[in-house]
Amino acid sequence: MTAAPRPTDSRPTDARATDSRASEASLEHSLGVLVGFDGSELSALAVRHGAAESTRRNVPLTVVTSYTEPVPVYANMASMPPENEAEVAERAAERTLAEAVELLRDHEGPKSFRTAPGDAAGVLISLSTSADVAVVGARGRGGFMGRILGSVSTALPAHAHCPTIVVPRHSGSGEHSPAAGQESGPVAMAVDGSEAGRVAMFTAAQEASLRRTGLEIICILPAGEEWLYWYPDLELSSEVTGRRQKQLETALGTEAEGLQAQFPELPITTSVPVGDPKSTIVETTGRAQLTVLGTRGRGAVKSALLGSVSRGVLNHAAGPVMIVPS
Repeated sequence: MTAAPRPTDSRPTDARATDSRASEASLEHSLGVLVGFDGSELSALAVRHGAAESTRRNVPLTVVTSYTEPVPVYANMASMPPENEAEVAERAAERTLAEAVELLRDHEGPKSFRTAPGDAAGVLISLSTSADVAVVGARGRGGFMGRILGSVSTALPAHAHCPTIVVPRHSGSGEHSPAAGQESGPVAMAVDGSEAGRVAMFTAAQEASLRRTGLEIICILPAGEEWLYWYPDLELSSEVTGRRQKQLETALGTEAEGLQAQFPELPITTSVPVGDPKSTIVETTGRAQLTVLGTRGRGAVKSALLGSVSRGVLNHAAGPVMIVPS
């Protein structure tokens, strides 16, 4: 079980409050926007994105850095380190967290900074029960992230109790400014008719309303040519594809009408393009303020917590992607 994180305020480490009762009480309050920070460039980008989200939502901002507590196993007394290794690890985490304090020096909203012993993904997943949304970079230096798509940015969207926004490296240009068109672009939502998609659609409408922009709902009809290699006798014509496309457009329009009744002021558009779902959504991430997906869809492996399309999009996205838990 992950140990409880140690909350701090935005003051330097040596000026933190030491009243444990106050710290425990603060854990009961909403964490607002939860950001994982490990000192990497992408986690710094996630912190900036999290600050903007907290301002937009008018909720607190909570930045967390985790650290691993070494297992104290020594062959003999002579091999024992001169300092307590757990304390050394915690101090290193506090130094890393001080970088986030500096990044957020001009952020005027309520903010708190915490270090927590334990696995980074486990820490954030546990804290996500008290957060409105969690934000992480796509990868980092191995503490909070790593690999092409980091271990945390893979595990957190699949297991979090709140929506997770993953911020990729290519979402900024220059000093991490939004890509051309993203700042004024719509919120995009990819659906496939699954229940997870319907849940995510409502969240996407809330996000678009919050950002005062339009909602673009996309249902992608996979191209049939790839199936013809395996099923050469299958009759697939443009007429068949067009008929199916119209069926999906009608069904999607009905879904949009129901959503429009709940968000009457929200501009909603729908489309049913034909193509590869992953590449089509990845292209959409380059022009959308935010692209919203469910954790999994109609794939054959229903038990997969994070679907293959969601994973593929997160690996190659050009803009922030929100994964909404089922």
